[in-house]
Amino acid sequence: MNNSEAQIIVKGKLVDDQTRCVHYRSTLDVIAIKFKCCNQYYPCYHCHQENAGHAAAVWEKASFKTKAILCGVCLKEMTIAADKDCNYECPFCKASFNPKCINHDHLYFEQ
Repeated sequence: MNNSEAQIIVKGKLVDDQTRCVHYRSTLDVIAIKFKCCNQYYPCYHCHQENAGHAAAVWEKASFKTKAILCGVCLKEMTIAADKDCNYECPFCKASFNPKCINHDHLYFEQ
């Protein structure tokens, strides 16, 4: 997936242009995460695991001001901190995000 304005590429097994993948494709699964280990966006940890060729690394709390979350609806990046504070809604376009993503938080971010 390309966002010509920002040149953002989301890697993985995408099924649509809103960052849904073969693993998570509900109407709420519209975010991608930039992985710290490779600085590449993937829709989920499964896609990273299957395609990156290396182990994932988590973002440390000190890095939570880094833009590492992409809304698949409006294609705007936000910081990790903004994502954690957004109450499962894009602060830009108000798209709803999947609240169940919190179950995988430890795979992406230091707890």
